[in-house]
Amino acid sequence: MKRLAVFCGSSTGRDPEYRKAAQALGGLLGLRGIGLVYGGASVGLMGAIADAARAANGEVIGVIPQALVDREVAHPHLSDLRVVGSMHERKALMAELSDGFIALPGGLGTFEELFEIWTWAQLGSHRKPVALLNVAGYYDGLLGFLDRCVSETFVRPGHRDMLIVADKPDALLRRIESYRAPDSTRWIEPRER
Repeated sequence: MKRLAVFCGSSTGRDPEYRKAAQALGGLLGLRGIGLVYGGASVGLMGAIADAARAANGEVIGVIPQALVDREVAHPHLSDLRVVGSMHERKALMAELSDGFIALPGGLGTFEELFEIWTWAQLGSHRKPVALLNVAGYYDGLLGFLDRCVSETFVRPGHRDMLIVADKPDALLRRIESYRAPDSTRWIEPRER
């Protein structure tokens, strides 16, 4: 595991536990020699995880669209800042640079990034781990909804099980490091065509 991409909020959120978890994960990545690939911002949980990884002498690669650089949210002190033309380019480059993906608490952008990269795994576009750090139960409602999707047969149990979930950074990293992608990513059975 050379690098992990982390999707998270450009806000710190209301609960101080979100920032603490971002800092803990960033520090842990730096100490373990795992590079951080993230959205390149200096604000919110993004800034917190980047600062913690840098403080632990970790490699930190930010990937940010020019439009956000123009709004002065780019982090000025990273190992490497890649400026791209669009959000689509950002996600593609983050995926290319990373050996796995983690979502921390965040908003619409975080949800979209998580679901897109998880869908790519479902379709067999990559075999990298996709994980959720469920800080202070932030994602409990989403996890319940995903279980409902399985019970209603819109999501296969094997695809639901592809999402690694833990509530502590060290436990999450252990599960990511032991992840093995499923042999089959079939998502439509012949009888469903």
